Amino acid sequence: MRLDKFLANHGMGTRTEVKQLIKKGSVQVNNEVIKKADYKLDPETDVVLCQGEAVRYIDELYIILNKPAGVISATEDHLHDTVVDLMPEYRHFDLHPVGRLDKDTEGLLILTTDGQFTHEVLSPKKHVNKTYYAELDGTVSEETVAKFKAGITLDDGYLCMPAVLHIIKPNVIEVTIQEGKFHQVKRMFQAVGCTVTYLKRIQMGDLKLPADLEIGDYREMTAEEINRVQHV
Repeated sequence: MRLDKFLANHGMGTRTEVKQLIKKGSVQVNNEVIKKADYKLDPETDVVLCQGEAVRYIDELYIILNKPAGVISATEDHLHDTVVDLMPEYRHFDLHPVGRLDKDTEGLLILTTDGQFTHEVLSPKKHVNKTYYAELDGTVSEETVAKFKAGITLDDGYLCMPAVLHIIKPNVIEVTIQEGKFHQVKRMFQAVGCTVTYLKRIQMGDLKLPADLEIGDYREMTAEEINRVQHV
């Protein structure tokens, strides 16, 4: 990889800015000052310092976010704050959300640069479970549990795959689905005469939303966490 591209990709500045840093002798590769922007390096093995600071090589990035309400699951928007806006230190990475949560929905959202990971997690063939906690205006019963298990028909006639409904209280539930249709959880409960007043995703695959991740907080995922989502 070209040195200037490596530095720009890892947040050291624009291509023009990093070229100036290189020209000034502010960049070292394996303890040797490099002044050529087109110097070819091996990002996996070479040690790069920029203005004395080690630049950590990142091949693919995986971020777990406890999404707050009021933020949309997109990379950019002219009217609303996006989930990418919440993490300015990662803006230079080409992050995208793995699926989406509605603007008013909170909880577990993954952002990544890895398109193949996203494809695998969202593929209907993978059947990756997504579990939500919801509070309802209305009540559910064991009869509702049976309806969800059989498959709820939405307002447009779409028949949902079987879902697992767990009743905490008559108006407080957890529901596990495998699809991600537009407003699906809300529409499923509308079909049984309830309105969702609060919705939070708490699990994807075998990965639960970490208890210590406050609303609006985020961090890079561990390899084990990535596997918990992928390999279910």
